[in-house]
Amino acid sequence: MKALFVLAVAAGMMTVTGCGTTSADRPPAPAASTTAGRSPAAFGGTDLAWIEINIAMDEELLPLLDLAPANGSSSPLKKLSSQVMTFTTEELATLRQLRDEAGLPSENPHKGMPMPGMVTPSLLATAAAQRGAAFDAVLAKSLREHLDQSHQLAVSEQSAGAETRTKALAGRILESREATLKTLQKDF
Repeated sequence: MKALFVLAVAAGMMTVTGCGTTSADRPPAPAASTTAGRSPAAFGGTDLAWIEINIAMDEELLPLLDLAPANGSSSPLKKLSSQVMTFTTEELATLRQLRDEAGLPSENPHKGMPMPGMVTPSLLATAAAQRGAAFDAVLAKSLREHLDQSHQLAVSEQSAGAETRTKALAGRILESREATLKTLQKDF
């Protein structure tokens, strides 16, 4: 129930913050825009919102992770950041494929949207100005918040999503987030 609440709050934030329209506000995409015989109808509202939010969150995280090699001082945190970059990049490829098949727009309607776990432009600027242990503290905190929010949203998709590949990706995200959060809690 908490997970559904988190997704509902995130969807409500999109409307309140004026970051763009929600998928419910858009007309359905024509069937010709799908691939592999999939219909946009196979995607439910939770699937659509989850895909868009995760693309936005992951795209905003990558520039922060790019800073880790030059700005950070902790070798284990740099290694963890590299691992997060690898699975985030892989997930983004799948999320973008699902977005295209669902007929969602390719532009990011939530870029920089302030929400839990989102790396905002101001947070990125703060991180870019830090070096050593100060940067490591910002990175560890931001990773923890991002991974926690991503985990909560994946729980929502698992329980309320409709499209099977989207739910399967949420399952893989749950596993990667749980493992990475354990490492962060233990080591950072």
